[in-house]
Amino acid sequence: MAAAAAATPNSMLLHRASPKAAPSARVPARAARIRCQAVAAPAAPSPLAAAGERGVYNFAAGPATLPLSVLQRAQAELVNYRGSGMSIMEMSHRGKEFDAAIKKAEADLRALLAVPDTHEVLFLQGGATTQFAAAPLNLCASPSDPADFVVSGSWSDKAFKEAGKYSAAAVAWSGKAAKYTSLPADFGALAQNPGARFLHICSNETIHGVEFKDYPEPRNEAGLLVADMSSNFCSKPVDVSRFGLIYAGAQKNVGPSGVTIAIVRKDLVGRAQPVTPVMLDYKTHADNASLYNTPPCFAIYICGLVFEDLLAQGGLAEVEKKNQHKAGILYDAIDASGGYFVCPVDKPVRSLMNVPFTLAKGADYEKQFIAEAAKEGMLQLKGHRSVGGVRASIYNAMPLSGVEKLVAFMKDFQARNP
Repeated sequence: MAAAAAATPNSMLLHRASPKAAPSARVPARAARIRCQAVAAPAAPSPLAAAGERGVYNFAAGPATLPLSVLQRAQAELVNYRGSGMSIMEMSHRGKEFDAAIKKAEADLRALLAVPDTHEVLFLQGGATTQFAAAPLNLCASPSDPADFVVSGSWSDKAFKEAGKYSAAAVAWSGKAAKYTSLPADFGALAQNPGARFLHICSNETIHGVEFKDYPEPRNEAGLLVADMSSNFCSKPVDVSRFGLIYAGAQKNVGPSGVTIAIVRKDLVGRAQPVTPVMLDYKTHADNASLYNTPPCFAIYICGLVFEDLLAQGGLAEVEKKNQHKAGILYDAIDASGGYFVCPVDKPVRSLMNVPFTLAKGADYEKQFIAEAAKEGMLQLKGHRSVGGVRASIYNAMPLSGVEKLVAFMKDFQARNP
């Protein structure tokens, strides 16, 4: 299992692809001498072009890599936010500065996803996991109301189980027998209850790497489709009008942990079960413009910067093209390895965001692969603890160079460990 010492063509490519860390400034030693003089403040570091130039590529599933330009802008504004004399982390959430920031974030998100006026945009707390309870509490009149769930992986399974406390949740389809490596081939075959208050899906399963490329039509009387979009939110265009509710934790594609975004149809707001806690009632937040209590101000601010960045790239159609290209390179490398690397997910539903794979040589080689990759500056490649293996999360902010370096490393590792 020990790596061979000889260089391979891909090891040479790997080293050429290595990100360059910015050189640290050093002041040459001088003879001890005391002199009083004015000293200019150090110049701000010059902007870096790609995330890899920080020295590493972060393949974590979440919290995940953010655009370097966003981090640098936040750094520049951290101490004195746009001339206010305060950091955005210490100013009032009811002040004019933050009011402008949250309104701009909402406006830019609406532009990105073409959110219609029929839907509210809410900035919430508690993670997407809290929405597993909030959705049935707001959309079901009582705990006896039925709700349908497509269980395509760990997260939709958790959503189904939590919803069972507040609704008569039922499984319309489950991928468990196939170890969550597929999605329904025929949406028409879903065992939907016409009396269900909604049909729930997880649009992208972060752990298992399956992604809906299209969405089922709900056959319930209200025609409600609900989606947890946490790990592919803002990675591609979505027809929001098809959904009664979309919710997403921000920490995959659009910001740091701490803020959850909900996009809910306005006519569904104000129908919560009487037992619904005030902080889980969508009406509470819709009536107060997401400012009922102190929101996660800094996280919302960062989301706003990310939305600006996505718009500057040309919008989500252009972002999706980049994501398809990155994922295609990685999946092609896996499939061309002659079975050395294996992705268990059915090809038509492979995720553009989370790419799980194993090594045919076994768990020991997977550990070696992950350890050696980390030494080469590719971090957080370990698969989720529930499934093992390797997982590369290649969200919007992962640069193409990061995927190219990972592919070069995979080929080099295979050559050294046949």
